[in-house]
Amino acid sequence: MTTVLDSHHADVAIHGGSLELVVTRVSLEADDVISVTLADAAGRKLPDWRPGAHLELVLPSGLLRQYSLCGDSRDTFSYTVAVLREAGGRGGSRELHDTGLVGKRLRVNGPRNHFELVPSRRHVFIAGGIGVTPILAMVRSLADDASWSLHYGGRTASSMAFVTELSAIGGPRVSLVPQDERGLLDVDAILADADESTAVYCCGPAPLLAAVTDAHARLAPDASLHIERFAASSPGSGTPAAAGDDKPVEVLLRRSGLTLNVAPDRSILDAIRDVVPGMPYSCTEGYCGSCEVAVLEGTPDHRDEILTPQERERGTTMFPCVSRALSEQLVLDI
Repeated sequence: MTTVLDSHHADVAIHGGSLELVVTRVSLEADDVISVTLADAAGRKLPDWRPGAHLELVLPSGLLRQYSLCGDSRDTFSYTVAVLREAGGRGGSRELHDTGLVGKRLRVNGPRNHFELVPSRRHVFIAGGIGVTPILAMVRSLADDASWSLHYGGRTASSMAFVTELSAIGGPRVSLVPQDERGLLDVDAILADADESTAVYCCGPAPLLAAVTDAHARLAPDASLHIERFAASSPGSGTPAAAGDDKPVEVLLRRSGLTLNVAPDRSILDAIRDVVPGMPYSCTEGYCGSCEVAVLEGTPDHRDEILTPQERERGTTMFPCVSRALSEQLVLDI
C-alpha cells in the first residue's frame, strides 16, 4: 500500500524548531508498520538533521508522539518516520494508522537528536522490531567502505520493516533474525569481539536493551554503548536519590519572570505547566526528550534516561518531568 501526494520543491529555507508540514506519502513497510513522509506544502527546504534524530508530531487529536527519522538525511525536502501499530499503546499509533493522513497538515517539533551517530573505526548496530528506524538512517549515511554490521531481530519476517533496503545497503553486513525461525538475537556472540574501537548502537524493546547492556558490561566494557528507549526501563530507574529524599526546590523561569516553589511531591514539569500551559511534554518518564529545557544557573539532579555522563556533568540541560535539583535553586530558560 502506498498513497502519495505530489508537491513542487522550491529552494527556500525554513527556520525554527516548529513547522507545519503536509503528509505526502504513507506506505506499508511490514505487518502493522507504516512509513509517513512529510514535506513543506510550498516545497521549501526543511531544517537539516543527522541520523539518530527524531520528530515530535502533533497528531490531529492533539496527542504528541515522537518518531525516529528513517529517511535519507541528505534529502533536504522531506522527513520520513515509521510507526508501529501498538495494540496496547496510548492511542497515537492507532490514530496515525487509521486516519487518512495524505494531504493533512501536521505540526512538527524538531528535529531533535539524543542518539547521534558518532565517528568510530567500527560500528555494531543491534535493532529489535521498530527500533530499526533510526539505525536505517545511520547505515545509509556511512561510507561504502565503512566497517559496520547490523543485527536485526523481529517476531516474524513479515513484521520486520525495511529489510529489502537494508540488505541492498549492507549485503552480508546485515543479519536478519526472525524470532519464529531463528530465535532471539545472540547478543553475547555479537559483542564478543567488540573493543575500544567499536561503537555499539542499540534500539528496541526493553528486554533487548537490558540484554545488550548486560553483555556490554561483561564482554565489551571498552566499547562505547549508545541506546535509545521506547519507554522507561523501570519505574524510577533513572533516579539516583532514594524514594522520599526529594526536597522543595525553587525554580526561576528567566524569560517568564516567574519563581516557582516546587513541593517534594510534585514534578518540576507539573509546576511549570501550571504557569506555562504550552510547555511541551509527552512521556513524563524521562526517555522521550520532549520537555528538555536549558539550565542557566543551578545544578540539576538528572534522573532521565537520555543524557550521556558528559552531558550530565555539564549540567546545561535537563528534563523536568523526572529530574530535580541538587542546588537550592534552578534558573531555567523558560
